[in-house]
Amino acid sequence: MTDRYSYESIIKRKAEIMRQSTGIDYSKYEKGLFSFDYEGFMNEYSIPLDLVKQIQAEHGVGQTPLKELKNITALVRKIAKPGNGARIFLKDEACNDSGSFKARRASLACFLAKALGFKGVITATSGNYGAAVASQAAKYGLKCIVVQECFDSRGIGQPEIIEKARACEAYGAEVVQLSVGPELFYVFLRLIEETGYYNASLYSPFAVNGIETLGMEIVEDCLRLTQRVPDVVVVTNAGGGNLTGTVRGIKKATDQKVQIVASSVNLAGLHMASDHDFNRKSFTTGHTGFGIPFTTYPDRSDVPRSAARPLRYMDRYVTVNQGEVFFMTETLSVLEGLERGPAGNTALTAAFSIAQELPEDEIIVVQESEYTGAGKHHQAQLSFARENGIDIFFGNPREEIPGTNIILPDKLTDIVAQDLDLRKIRTSLIRNYLKGYSKITNADLNFLKEETNTSLDEVKDILRELKIEWEDANG
Repeated sequence: MTDRYSYESIIKRKAEIMRQSTGIDYSKYEKGLFSFDYEGFMNEYSIPLDLVKQIQAEHGVGQTPLKELKNITALVRKIAKPGNGARIFLKDEACNDSGSFKARRASLACFLAKALGFKGVITATSGNYGAAVASQAAKYGLKCIVVQECFDSRGIGQPEIIEKARACEAYGAEVVQLSVGPELFYVFLRLIEETGYYNASLYSPFAVNGIETLGMEIVEDCLRLTQRVPDVVVVTNAGGGNLTGTVRGIKKATDQKVQIVASSVNLAGLHMASDHDFNRKSFTTGHTGFGIPFTTYPDRSDVPRSAARPLRYMDRYVTVNQGEVFFMTETLSVLEGLERGPAGNTALTAAFSIAQELPEDEIIVVQESEYTGAGKHHQAQLSFARENGIDIFFGNPREEIPGTNIILPDKLTDIVAQDLDLRKIRTSLIRNYLKGYSKITNADLNFLKEETNTSLDEVKDILRELKIEWEDANG
């Protein structure tokens, strides 16, 4: 007789557990072999933005200031060629009650949990989202459980994750801390089933819906301050919901073209589920260990179909190195008087590089900031890196080897965002969906076009390279 709570049994019941804990029927949107009606799905499971704004405003979320970083812009212009150096603005999401943009997601999760009659909410995250859910749960009078992947096998936890656990507990949440490995998802699913709590997933349509107000505000704030929409918005990319929601909000606020740049910290060579590598990275989010896998296969998340689909919305994807981000974190503090956490400064680092490419009259917006604190402070992160055998020195960041060293830039011109090949990323996404198939339907073909944010001709070229056939328009 199979144990109901064995790993195999829990994982087998994943879809049903998720349906019961969110009220979302994912199956009705399935099409073709692997495609689904994304826009129909989002339209059914979203709340009108006017109501979202009201919900958020009543619970300490949203309407954060857009701040021009005049001193950093001046610094850019010192090293850019004459006439270049776009104005840099920062959407200061640290001003949300829990200190990050993720309060926008959490606000809708807790609103829905309360409206649907759940007694509590539960989330699996080592990041700012746990604190955001705990904060919003306190406002709604809901119980809250946060499941963290916190320690390596030696029982050592990263200072940033420990800091976030303290924040969650301060808001009244119960924090379940686990070591790195596959047990996180199992424990999360089991707790959902045992408690009957609402699954405040990062990847539900409502989580993305909550971030749409951020994109809308960026456009509205920029128009108010500069009488024009931003030319470029740079977004830190991890699981993709941040970018997806922001761009959907921008598109609802303006028909004008805004270039969207995704930015991640380069952690190439480190495995996120490796016990050895877990404490050899200095960023718990906003890095390529999440950014690349979730961009090339969004449905690896904790729900059957993720609402976070970043490749649909990005025009460019760049990486920056750990040393560059730490340097820009310090720069923001000493030049602008804003002490903000390193993860949110990933986009700022990319913006510092990209602004040098743009004329002085153009506007680039750094899409978010995050709070900082004892364990989240960049000095704590660097000290922890040293304790784990990471060499830290000044030099050329291009020579940085994640897990071995952190190289702070010797000079400002060493801060250079590195472009990733979007065609290669599109090919990886298509390959991931095509496993087990030699021919796909017309519905799948059109789905891949939307997923990759490109033309049917390019999708067909990639399919030819992969030796995959497709139906014509008539099936």
